[in-house]
Amino acid sequence: IYTRSLPLVFFFFNTSCNNKSKRYIYDQIARAAVIFNVNEIIIFDETGSLDRSVEGDYQGVGKKGHANVQMARILQYLECPQYLRKSFFPQHKDLQYAGILNPLDSPHHMRADDNCQYREGVVLDKPVKTGKGSFANYSLQNKEVQIDKHLQPGIRVTVKLSDQDPEKKKWKGIVVSPSTPQKEAGLYWGYNVRLASSLGAVFTECPYKSGYDLTVGTSEKGSSIDTFTTLDGYQHALVVFGGVKGLEASLDADEALNVDDPSLLFQHYLNTCPSQGSRTIRTEEAILITLSSLRPQLHKNSPQES
Repeated sequence: IYTRSLPLVFFFFNTSCNNKSKRYIYDQIARAAVIFNVNEIIIFDETGSLDRSVEGDYQGVGKKGHANVQMARILQYLECPQYLRKSFFPQHKDLQYAGILNPLDSPHHMRADDNCQYREGVVLDKPVKTGKGSFANYSLQNKEVQIDKHLQPGIRVTVKLSDQDPEKKKWKGIVVSPSTPQKEAGLYWGYNVRLASSLGAVFTECPYKSGYDLTVGTSEKGSSIDTFTTLDGYQHALVVFGGVKGLEASLDADEALNVDDPSLLFQHYLNTCPSQGSRTIRTEEAILITLSSLRPQLHKNSPQES
């Protein structure tokens, strides 16, 4: 069983498209992340002015950081299973057109007839007997499962069902880590979204104790991927995409980084589309090009679970 930890990192702020167009681009990015089993999407601001939460409102093109907040909210919305979205995403203008975006159709987005031991659920505000665990809704049919812990209502949980007898009115299950379905059953289980205030914060705020042990920067100034043949084994890989002005602009805006060449931040600095016919490659295009090119090496060298 292969388990992959491939954080996908990029800066994205397009001032030339309207709100509806941006939402479609965000949808393309989310789809690419799911197709290539990306576990983490990190959005960083090359100006160093990013809001650190998604509690703010997108107030129009030109408002620093707000487009990134909008993007984070939409990416989180798309990752959330459809039957849980009403519980976690109240009406918001950033999500105005989210309903017409393409579904991710990943394993944790259960269909009505799916039979899987793992489910995403929301803890219900429902009384339980002393010493018993809470109830959670885990399906499109509003079915309930009693979990092994008493948790605060409204929390999203990953549940491993211990009993799936269709004759029983209520099933039982245990709360597990969101990484458990991937580790135990090889099921891709969605991505997390993280906001970083700068390029440097992408590295310093890494959620993994050992950090990212494989780092790849992408740039037209990098080495051609056509000559790239060796990729070491890894636990947590990081692939970084720059903005319109490239990673050079992000580096210039980050006063905490004491290097003058972005290639020094990465183990590999690659041009993943040499001899391109267009002057520019859009972020959503670069993601598909890069991950398609790296996929054979990433898959071959990904960590294995016995």
